Amino acid sequence: MNEATDKDADDDRVFKALASPVRRRMLDALKGSSHTTGSLCALFPELDRTTVLQHLRVLEGAELVIGRKVGRERHLALAPLPIKRIHDRWISEYMHAAVDLLDELDAE
Repeated sequence: MNEATDKDADDDRVFKALASPVRRRMLDALKGSSHTTGSLCALFPELDRTTVLQHLRVLEGAELVIGRKVGRERHLALAPLPIKRIHDRWISEYMHAAVDLLDELDAE
């Protein structure tokens, strides 16, 4: 694969991860502070542990969450760079285009 294709695949994984409301809620929880796997599971009592772990695998596959072992616990933290990459490539460019369009409409 070339570099552009690699970046597209990375972006696809991030968009897939962000498509789930549960995974977005997990990221919101991790944005505030790191959590152990157990404490993150406790924040989602409506989900069983296996389901939480499946969602975490998707988030880790998109490199949105980093996990590290500390003794018997696994500590999870938000990895903000993939979201920044999405913002820089997609959101900010479209925002500028929308603002420019509004400026053109105001000028008419």
